[in-house]
Amino acid sequence: MEEPTALAAGVVLAAFGSALLLWCAAELRLRHRLRRHGVRVTARVVADRDPGGAPRLEPYGDAFGELDSAPLLAYPVTARTDGGTLRAVSDVHAGGPAAADRPGTVLARPRGHTPLRRPARLVPGTNVQVAYDARRPGRVVLAGADAASALLSDLFWALLGTSALAGGLSLLGAALTR
Repeated sequence: MEEPTALAAGVVLAAFGSALLLWCAAELRLRHRLRRHGVRVTARVVADRDPGGAPRLEPYGDAFGELDSAPLLAYPVTARTDGGTLRAVSDVHAGGPAAADRPGTVLARPRGHTPLRRPARLVPGTNVQVAYDARRPGRVVLAGADAASALLSDLFWALLGTSALAGGLSLLGAALTR
């Protein structure tokens, strides 16, 4: 490989690998923090809807969004009062992406859930344990047994970032030592 091409490819791969590793570290830290310090609640997996409120009709017969790997979750949000007790958000005026159906209900997709196919335990209508950020209720992660399913995805992205960074640094090293 010629020197200018090796330099350009090395810079691109090193930048991509380091950005991917930085994103992986930030995402892992956010999900770990939410699981440890977030508010735990039971969420219901809901079917995706179009803006008019009707079920979304996909060309492949996926009327309820079951082929989408990240489920849409609906969960009630609580807020802390001055005394430290919890009460429903419908009692207070809180911002956030509240669902139009019920006040105090947030619709969000869990972070870090990226399998190719949605598992059978996450079909619309089932209940799952989640943890969300009380300050930003749209940030939610699956908690409990569903948390382990993100491990393979995290490992894949970390290996991809590490290999891209290593390849970029080796190309840069080879180009600069000529």
